[in-house]
Amino acid sequence: MTEMPRKAMARTARLAGLPLGYAGRQAVGLGKRLGGKPAEAVMSEIQQRTAEQVFRTLGELKGGAMKFGQALSVLEAALPEELAGPYRDQLTKLQDAAPPMPTATVREVLARDLGADWQARLVWLDGGPTAAASIGQVHRGRWLTDDGVEHDVAVKVQYPGAGDALQADLRQLSRLGRTVAPLIPGIDIKPLVAELQQRVVEELDYQLEAASQRTFHEAFEGDDQIVVPDAVATGPTVLVTEWLESASSLATVIAQGTQEERDHFGLLFTRFLVAAPARTGLLHADPHPGNFRVVPGVDGGPTRLGVLDFGAVARLDGGFPPAMGRLLSVAATRSGEDLVDALREEGFIKDRIRVEPDLVRDYLLPFVEPATTETFRFSREWMRGVFAKINDPREPAYTVGLKLNLPPSYLLIHRTWLGGLGILSQLEAEVPFRQMLLDHLPGFTLD
Repeated sequence: MTEMPRKAMARTARLAGLPLGYAGRQAVGLGKRLGGKPAEAVMSEIQQRTAEQVFRTLGELKGGAMKFGQALSVLEAALPEELAGPYRDQLTKLQDAAPPMPTATVREVLARDLGADWQARLVWLDGGPTAAASIGQVHRGRWLTDDGVEHDVAVKVQYPGAGDALQADLRQLSRLGRTVAPLIPGIDIKPLVAELQQRVVEELDYQLEAASQRTFHEAFEGDDQIVVPDAVATGPTVLVTEWLESASSLATVIAQGTQEERDHFGLLFTRFLVAAPARTGLLHADPHPGNFRVVPGVDGGPTRLGVLDFGAVARLDGGFPPAMGRLLSVAATRSGEDLVDALREEGFIKDRIRVEPDLVRDYLLPFVEPATTETFRFSREWMRGVFAKINDPREPAYTVGLKLNLPPSYLLIHRTWLGGLGILSQLEAEVPFRQMLLDHLPGFTLD
């Protein structure tokens, strides 16, 4: 048996073992309960240990498992508090860390992608990684320009075999969707994994990522609020970009930021989410807190928002579809009947499907609520309420979701938008969301 099959089998076994580990802890919990330990204490301990096991395994496996965990981490605000508490620390750790790749392997990849003389340009490389992504790790280095000037760069190196591992992990997670689901209630795992599978090929292509990053950099060059480092050099599995000076990410602001900091970065994040597609023709579609950095201001000015990782993007010629703004406007200001007509026109309700207009409006209103007031205070409580309303079979509006049709062109937009609301809810930021939509979302109006 070769080394690669052994590794693949080991990865699959560890993923498959996650639900079994959870079931085992339930059995242990039952034993403790019989011994007189309170049920609440037993479940808290089960959840804590399960969270640690799930996300430690996801982080160590990197690949699709870590990508899956990062996607879930964005929606952490939607989990009930009694479940979110034990998972929160593990999710945050997953966003920013993973075990490192050996230095010798890093150098082999650099030589293969940048040429045997790669050290003539990359004149210094840190011995250990400064950050980890789902399919690669990042080192700090110094790059020699054509005019002989050295400047700091970030060198992202893809894990060898990441493509095969990514796809194998996602296939396994898809098969395990039903059994993994009880670990993270309230989130439909199977569609999440299916959507991630569709993005695999693009995310593995660092040359495509470099082109997207250059587009964002050019669009935001000179901006006093948003910073996107430029791409310097690239190969199929190596990406060299300008170094972004930042000591922390939005994960830190979420964990310990003041309300002023939360509101400040909530505003900048909202601006980037809503305005970037019109400026770039692209939607940054990987919204987890580790990709958004706290960057010092210019000449002592307000801190800025740095944006990283452009492997997952949606190509939106001209920005968000105008129909998206129109539908949000109708949902915010018009009757249920008008909303149903508009949704049918855009293909969100198929011709033969019959729905109750008031229930449709009631179902969609939470997504529009942030735009109905001058400023809106996002919170974990609000996000949990939204998810409870659309995922609880006891809610009258629940059946609406089963009848709505999401056109393929909106799949990535929907996930990114939902992820963005998740980050704002974790920040618990108050932002002028309505004005941001009026300024930057085509078709949105309150007239």
